[in-house]
Amino acid sequence: MARGISEPPANPNDLSSIPAGPTTSQQEGSRGHKRKQTLLSLLDALAELSKDEELEGIVPSQQPSFEDDRDVPTVDEHLQKVGAEAFNKFQRRVMNLDKELRNFANAARQLGSSVGILSSSYQLRHRLAQILFLFRENAADLFPRKIHHQSQDTLTTPNLAQFHRKNKRHRAPPHVHNPKVSDKMDPEDFPEQLQMFAADVTTFLDCLNEFPEFTDEAVNAAILSLEGDLKYWASCLRAYEGQFKYPAVQRYLHDLSGEMGEHIDSITSSLSVFIEIGVPTIRFAQKHASQNLLNLSTVATFFSAVTATTMQFSFDMTDTSLANAVNSFWFTSLVFSIGAAVNSLLGVTWKQAMYRSPGHRVPWWVLIWIKRSPLAFLVLSVACFSIGLVLFAYASNQHSVTCTLTTVFSACSIVGLTAVSAWFASERWAFSRHHGTKWLADVLSETKVRVKSTRSAKWLIYEPRAWAWSATRWIRAQFRLFHEAISELSSRTLSHLNTFSEEKLPDPERAITPVPASMSPEPMSPTIPRRTGSDAGPLLPIAEHGSPTVTSFDGGDGDGTASIMSQSTSPLQEPGKGRFANAVRAVMKMRAASTVFPISGGRNPRRQRTMSSDGQGRETEPVGLLKNSRVGTLMPKLKSLHPTQSFEAHSALVRHLQFSPNGKFLATSSWDRTSVIFKVGVSIVESLLHGAVRTCSQETFTSHRILAHPQGFVGQVAWSPSGHLLLTKLNRGVKVWTEDGVCRKTIDRRRTVLSIAWLPDGEAFLSVEQSDVTKLDLQGNVIAQYHFDRMVLHDVAVAQDNVRMVCVGTLTASADGLHPSKCRAEKQIIVYNMEEKKIENRVPVLHDVRDITLARNDQVALVSYENKAPPQLWKLEPVKDSVRLSLRHTYMPKVPVDFAGPSYFGGKNDQLVLCAGKAGDIHIWDRESGTLLHHIRSQTVGGDLTCIAWNHAWDTFMFATGSHDGGVRIWTSPALMSGSEDNSVAPSRATTNPANTPRTVTPSPYDADYRTDSPDPQLTPDCSDGHAQASAPVPSGSNVFMIRQEFVTLHLDLVCSKSIIA
Repeated sequence: MARGISEPPANPNDLSSIPAGPTTSQQEGSRGHKRKQTLLSLLDALAELSKDEELEGIVPSQQPSFEDDRDVPTVDEHLQKVGAEAFNKFQRRVMNLDKELRNFANAARQLGSSVGILSSSYQLRHRLAQILFLFRENAADLFPRKIHHQSQDTLTTPNLAQFHRKNKRHRAPPHVHNPKVSDKMDPEDFPEQLQMFAADVTTFLDCLNEFPEFTDEAVNAAILSLEGDLKYWASCLRAYEGQFKYPAVQRYLHDLSGEMGEHIDSITSSLSVFIEIGVPTIRFAQKHASQNLLNLSTVATFFSAVTATTMQFSFDMTDTSLANAVNSFWFTSLVFSIGAAVNSLLGVTWKQAMYRSPGHRVPWWVLIWIKRSPLAFLVLSVACFSIGLVLFAYASNQHSVTCTLTTVFSACSIVGLTAVSAWFASERWAFSRHHGTKWLADVLSETKVRVKSTRSAKWLIYEPRAWAWSATRWIRAQFRLFHEAISELSSRTLSHLNTFSEEKLPDPERAITPVPASMSPEPMSPTIPRRTGSDAGPLLPIAEHGSPTVTSFDGGDGDGTASIMSQSTSPLQEPGKGRFANAVRAVMKMRAASTVFPISGGRNPRRQRTMSSDGQGRETEPVGLLKNSRVGTLMPKLKSLHPTQSFEAHSALVRHLQFSPNGKFLATSSWDRTSVIFKVGVSIVESLLHGAVRTCSQETFTSHRILAHPQGFVGQVAWSPSGHLLLTKLNRGVKVWTEDGVCRKTIDRRRTVLSIAWLPDGEAFLSVEQSDVTKLDLQGNVIAQYHFDRMVLHDVAVAQDNVRMVCVGTLTASADGLHPSKCRAEKQIIVYNMEEKKIENRVPVLHDVRDITLARNDQVALVSYENKAPPQLWKLEPVKDSVRLSLRHTYMPKVPVDFAGPSYFGGKNDQLVLCAGKAGDIHIWDRESGTLLHHIRSQTVGGDLTCIAWNHAWDTFMFATGSHDGGVRIWTSPALMSGSEDNSVAPSRATTNPANTPRTVTPSPYDADYRTDSPDPQLTPDCSDGHAQASAPVPSGSNVFMIRQEFVTLHLDLVCSKSIIA
C-alpha cells in the first residue's frame, strides 16, 4: 500500500478517525477536510437544539406541543405502537403454526400413505404465507412508523439467495420447498384468499382423518371452527369490494388478525399434541400390521417347505384313486402356502409405501386381496395338507391305530381351525354392521333372546320347566303333610304322658303347682286344656315376654317399679326446665336491649364522598401543552371540576340521564320503573375566604316531577330539540311527556324498542326496532319505515338536514347466510339516506357497538362500544352526492377501562369527549387532537357509574353521572362573580356558609311538586287533557326522610351547643 494513502476508519461513524492532515493528493485532502467541518457543524447545531428543548421542558419522547389545530397529528404514536404490537403478535402466531406444520411433515414422512398429508400441509403453509403478506401490507399502510413494506421474497423466503446458490442436484421434493408468495397479490384478494384458506384447512383435516389408527377431536374441533369463521369473514368482506384501501376497512382487517390469531393458537397447540401422541400411535399401528404380515409370510414359507418335503413320499404314487387324492390335496396345499407367503410380502410393501392411496380410496377387491388373502390362503393350505395326510395314512396301508389317530386328530384340528375362522369372520361382520357399538357376544345374546321369544322355542323351553316345577311343588306338599302328621302324633303322645303323670301326683303338690306358673320358665298350666300339640311351641316365647309385665303390675313389685321410675325421671327433668328458663331469660334480655337501642329501619347511610377532583391531588399537565394553546386553556377549567351536589334520585340503577337543550331540566331513567325530572336553577352564594366575602353562582337541582311507569323498566330518556317534550323508552313502547310531567301519549309498539331519537324539527321521532327503524309522529302514527336486511340495529342519530341518519348495529348473517362459529359477529356503522331509502356507506367494526351521537355540526359522529373498547370519532366526508365515513380518532385511556354507558360530546361547540367507566373513572379528551385532558379517578367519584351526560346550555362546565345505587352526582366548575372585603354583605338568595365550599342542600325525588303516574294504556291510553294528575304531595317514604333529616339537624345543633358551652 502507498505511504500517502490513508486507511479507511474501522468505524465509519467515528468522526475522530477522519484524517485531518495533508494527503498525497491535495484535492482529496481539501475535500475530506470540508466534509469533516460540515459534520462537526451539524453536530454542534443538534447539540444546541437539544439544549433548547431541555430548557423549554419539551422531551422528544413525549407528546408534541399543539399550538393550534393545524399541528395536531392525524396518527397517534400510542395507536401506532399498539397496532404494531398486535400485528407482531399475529405474525408470531403464524410462524409458530408454520413451524408445527414443518415438524408434522417431518414426522409424517415415516408413515405409510403420508403423501396426502404432506401435500396438504405444504399447501396450508403456502396459504399462510400469502395471508401473512396481505396482513403485513395492510398493517404497513395503517402503521407506517412501526411496520414497513417488505418484498414478497424476503417475507416468505428470507434465505432465498442462499437457496439458489445451493447445488441444484440436491433439490428437495415438491412438498419440502419453502412456500412462495405470488407476485400479483392485492388487498382486494382478501375475500378470495380467506375462502381458499378455508378450503386448505378442510383438505388438511380430511387428509389427517384418513389415518384410521388415530383421531384427535381437539384438532378436528379447532380446524372446523377456523373453517367456519374463514367462510363467514370471506362472505362478509365481499360487500366491501373496492374499499380495501380505505382506512376504516383496513382497521377492520387488522382487528380480524387478532380473531384469526386465536384460532391459529388453538390449531398450533392441538397439532403439537397430535405430533407427540398421534404420530407415534399411527406409526405403531402400521408397524404392528406390517409385522403381522411378515409373520404370516414366515409361517407360509415354512409350511410350503414342509409340504414340498412331504410330497417326496407320494408324488410317484399314481396307481390308485386314493393316492391321486393325496397328491391333489398336497399340491393344492403347496399352492396356497406359496400364495400366502407372496401376498404377505406384497401387503407389507404396500402398507409401508408413502405414496399409497388411503383405504377408502382403494377398490374393495384390492383391499381384500392384500389384507385378507394371506391368512385365508394359509388356512386353506393347512386344511388341504391335513386332509392329504389322512388320506396318505390309508393309501400307504398303515396300521389301523395309526390311521384312526391321524383321522381323529386331523379332524379336531380342522374343526377348531374352521370354528376360529368362523368366529373371526363373524367379528368382522359385527364390526361392519354395528360400527363398534356392539360386540359379537352382544349380537349372539340378542339373537338368542329373539329365538327364545318365538312360540315353538317358548314351548320347548318353558313347558318342560313348568312340568318340573309342578312336580316339585307336589312333592313338597306331600312331604309337608307327612311332616305335620308325624308332629301331631308326637304331640298327642306327649299330652297323654303328661296327663298320666299329673294324675299320679298327691293333692298338696297339685295345689301348689299352679301358684308359681308365672315365675316358672315352663308355661304349662294344668287348668287350661291343650287342643293340639302344635300350640306348645309358641307358648314358650309368650310366657317369657309376659312374665316381666305381670311382675310390673303386681302389688309390691309394681309399686316399687313405679316409684323407682318416678325417682329416676325427676332429676332428669331438672336440666331441661333449666335450659328452657335460661332461653326465656335470654329472649327477655334481647327484647330489653332492643328497646334501649332501637334499630332503624330506614335506608343505609350513604358513604361520604370526597370533594376533590382527583384522588391524589392535582395531576401534572401533559408535557407539550403550552399555556397559549387552545388545549392549554381547557386544562384549568377541567381541573376545577368538582362534585357540587349528590342526591339519591332512584332506588335502583340509573340507566340513562340527559339534560334538556335549554339546560333547565335534567331527566333520569331507572330500573325502579320511574323517571325523574329535576329543575336546574342558579343561586348566589357568598362564602368567607381569608377575610374576604366571595360571591359565586351556584347551580341548584330540585326534584320537579316523578314519572311513574308501571308497565316496565325505563331504558332511555330523550328531550325534544325545543326542550318542551320528553320521550321515555319502555321495552315495547314509548311515552310522550311534557316538561311539567303530563303524559300526552302512550305509544304501544308490538316489537322490542331498542332506542329512540328525535328528528330535528321535533314533530316526529325514530324508534329502533330490531331490523327496522320506524318513523312515528307524536300520536304514534307510522310515517315511514326503513328496513335493514340481516341487521339488528342498536342506535340511530339523525342529521340536522333531516335527510341522512347514521346507524350502528350487528350483522346477523352474511350475504350467503353464514354465521360465525367462534368469532364475534361483524358490526357495522351505516350512513342511510332516508329520502332515497338506500345505504350510502357502511363501515365494518369488530367491537360491540352500543350507540352513536352526532355533533351539532353534523360533521363527526361519536361511536361508543361495549366493555373495554374505547370510543371513536368518525368523520362524515361528503363525496359527490353521498357521505363516506372515515376514522378520525380513537380516544385511548391511560389504562384499560371497562366503559359504562355511552360517551358524549361536551364543552363549547362539542370540543370535548367524555366517557365514564364502570369502576368510577371519568375521562375527558380533546375532540380534535384526541389528547386526554383530564382523568377523574374512581376514588373521587366513589361508586360504580352507569351513565354520564353534559349540559350544553350552561356557560360553565357541568355534567351529571348516574350510579348503580340510584344516586346522581352533579359536577360543575365554580363561577366567581364578585369579591369584597366587607364582611357585612348579606346573601341575596342563598344562606351564607363560613367555609371555603358553599353548603348545598341535597334534594330528594320525594320532595317533588307532583308525582305523575302514567295511565294504563289499556284503559286510558291518551292523557292529553293538559292537566297533571296530582297524587299525594308527600309519600310515605318522604316522612322517614324528613324525620331522619330533622333528627340529624337536632343532633348537629346539640353538638354545636355543647361545643359553645365548653
